[in-house]
Amino acid sequence: MPADVLSAQRNDPSFDDIWDELLWRGHVHVSTDQEALREALASGPITFYCGFDPTAPSLHLGHLVQLIIMRRLQLAGHRPLGLVGGSTGLIGDPRPTSERTLNDPQTVAQWVTRLQGQVAGYLSFEGDNAAAMVNNLDWTAPLSAIDFLRTIGKHFRVGTMLKKDAVSARLNSEAGISYTEFSYQILQAIDFLELYRSRGCILQFGGSDQWGNLTAGIDLIHRVEGKTVHAFGTPLLTRADGTKFSKSEGTAIWIDPEQTSPYAFYQFWLNAEDSEVIDRLKVFTFLPRSEIERLERAVQEEPYRREAQRTLAREVTTLVHGPVATQAVIAAAEALFGNGDLAATDPGTLEAALRELPNTTTSPQAPIAQLLVDTGLTSSLSEARRAIAQGGVYVNNTKVSDESATVDASVPPSGIVVLRRGKKTLAGVFVE
Repeated sequence: MPADVLSAQRNDPSFDDIWDELLWRGHVHVSTDQEALREALASGPITFYCGFDPTAPSLHLGHLVQLIIMRRLQLAGHRPLGLVGGSTGLIGDPRPTSERTLNDPQTVAQWVTRLQGQVAGYLSFEGDNAAAMVNNLDWTAPLSAIDFLRTIGKHFRVGTMLKKDAVSARLNSEAGISYTEFSYQILQAIDFLELYRSRGCILQFGGSDQWGNLTAGIDLIHRVEGKTVHAFGTPLLTRADGTKFSKSEGTAIWIDPEQTSPYAFYQFWLNAEDSEVIDRLKVFTFLPRSEIERLERAVQEEPYRREAQRTLAREVTTLVHGPVATQAVIAAAEALFGNGDLAATDPGTLEAALRELPNTTTSPQAPIAQLLVDTGLTSSLSEARRAIAQGGVYVNNTKVSDESATVDASVPPSGIVVLRRGKKTLAGVFVE
């Protein structure tokens, strides 16, 4: 997150109302005692942490939820610890269906560095409640197997571990579960204990599917230190139809612009359903309650304007990619549909936009009619020629009137051509 975005958030909650703010925004699915949590947060600055495992080279939307909560809590005066799991990333928490493929240590170390940079972008490392970055490899690597079993393992009961949702799901599957993944909850519990001891950390949060791991840390601290600490789990991020965003199925939305372009990122939010857009505004933006409530009325009274969706797309894209990239994306979207100057559009942003659409690569002198077929805008050459004759085909927002026209006369220096049929059907042509 760029520094100018980080400093621009407004109406920051105070100690007294931050828990109610989290509840209103739908950030809490499950928690330890709510009144005790409310009292702890209202009593003054506390230290909290959230962990991120380097199982990929980028964080995604599910992680973004946690980053935003960390920022909300820091804005309210609390001290964040951003943990990137150099040791837990070597293991991986149990998936519901099958064993993870273990990544080699060098790859994990590289991903640790990348993710630390991403996490750090959402926090402030200055002031009385400055954030700190931590890596659990620092305290687990020196721990021998004997020490692990004697000082930590003796505090865990196998029966309790078997009841954790992630473990029980795997035990009842054909894949079963290895001891490696079975032990993951112990490793995460060690993290909470270490941060409690070394930094006075008393709160951990994460996705609700991590609840078993969160409570393992609470139980360990209670057994070893005799103290009570807190945790809450956030609702899992799902699509409007209830399905999860899946890294393994290739449907994740990444915050790294090289993995999900700012244009694709912006379009994802712009296409939010009316039924989900207000919840998305609560979770993913720092807009005040009054503005979100106004947008909720706009959805009910004038849904065709899609003001809430446009606001959501602008706010979240600015949060993640910054105002310059966001403005370039908006300009590209307008230019694609003939409402802006394609020649003035950033070529990189334009290319990223067209890569998300049907596209083809061709050589100069290619017939436009054939390109309509190649990109799927028409099903045949005869249909393509009719579309041109009827005045419904545009190349870089200029109407094509000649059925035998070629693309060469319309190619800009970038070699990127926007092919459009009608008002809204677009394709990209990349001329080599």
